[in-house]
Amino acid sequence: MNDKNNKSNLDTILEDAQSTKEQLRSSSKKEKDHALKEASDSINSNREILKLANEKDMELASNLNLQDSFMDRLKLDDNRIDSMISGLKKVIDLNDPVGEMTEKSKSPSGFLVSKMRVPLGVIGIIYESRPNVTADASALCLKSGNACILRGGSEASNTNQEIEKCMIDGLLSAGLPEKSIQLIKNQDRKLVTKLIKSENKIDLIIPRGGKSLIKVIANDSMVPVLKHYEGLCHVFVDENADIKKAIDISLNAKIYRYGICGAMETLLVSKPIADEFLPKIVSEFEKNNVELRGCEKTNKIVKINNASEDDWKTEYLEPILSIKVVNGIDEAVTHINSYGSGHTDCIVTENEQAKNFFLTNIDSSSVMHNLPTCYADGFEYGLGAEVGISTDKLHARGPVGLEGLTSQKFIVEGSGQLRE
Repeated sequence: MNDKNNKSNLDTILEDAQSTKEQLRSSSKKEKDHALKEASDSINSNREILKLANEKDMELASNLNLQDSFMDRLKLDDNRIDSMISGLKKVIDLNDPVGEMTEKSKSPSGFLVSKMRVPLGVIGIIYESRPNVTADASALCLKSGNACILRGGSEASNTNQEIEKCMIDGLLSAGLPEKSIQLIKNQDRKLVTKLIKSENKIDLIIPRGGKSLIKVIANDSMVPVLKHYEGLCHVFVDENADIKKAIDISLNAKIYRYGICGAMETLLVSKPIADEFLPKIVSEFEKNNVELRGCEKTNKIVKINNASEDDWKTEYLEPILSIKVVNGIDEAVTHINSYGSGHTDCIVTENEQAKNFFLTNIDSSSVMHNLPTCYADGFEYGLGAEVGISTDKLHARGPVGLEGLTSQKFIVEGSGQLRE
């Protein structure tokens, strides 16, 4: 398709999104929840069609020599379809944030000042591989009163289109605008460039994918970008950790799913506990065929591959793990804040002082105590679903749910006061 047609196609999508946002802004919780309920029913009744579409995508992707983690994220089976349906039902159960009034107070001049939560308008979401994002993101955008434009990766094209149909089934059943949810089906990359430069038509861009994709979008976009950078997550086993708990948490943090952004990539172990802990955890990882790379101190206790400087900076998304022995919590915090991506980091300890120090001083969007990092997920946090995990510090941070897709405006109510 030539540039002229690309522009015309995208302009139509943008205009349709703009034309729906006012109706979405004023739509009721009942209408939006009805649409989500019908969409979840459509996904359930069309699961065989969804799986067949996904088989086509998986077959095409298998010829591209992609990482196992990428293929895992692309796969859509019954369990993941059930999870999508569950996510939509969780979003239905959430309070509608639109119109919520907060922070009401009286000004020095006697009038009332409060804040009202409002939709952002039109949100563009650019993502790779994970087809469940099509359902999760569109559900959250709809519930928060936003029109959304979705641009999934070519590798999941067939699956994404079938999920979009299910979401539109819900919109039509509830009498909401069909163009509230639009999937860009043309895979020409020039459309992404045009989308992120549509500053008067799009209110927010959310990229989900590899670090290189996000950097390009963040650098080139003329629209505000909510960044979801890599998940270089750590678990720190403190000297006061319960050994069994530390083994279970460390193992789950890594092997639950290698390809998720919340997977642990570096294990830090406090020196006083290393002699007891390392042989046990290494044995467990080796049983699960995880390749281990350790620092010099680690390799004096257990014999594994030597870690390089680059290992501390790498998000593997594979059955590979780097291990480092640190002198204590101060060195662990320094290491995490120096090498981490600001995503999710955990301390395993039974010491209240150590816990509080770690939670206070780690500069990440999620900081955990005695939990595997794979819990970093909007669904697990009670958000219903998420459009991504923001490692930014402004607007929204961590898993982005309904509130992260809204803003606030001041509501000022008076009784005729005049400023002197």
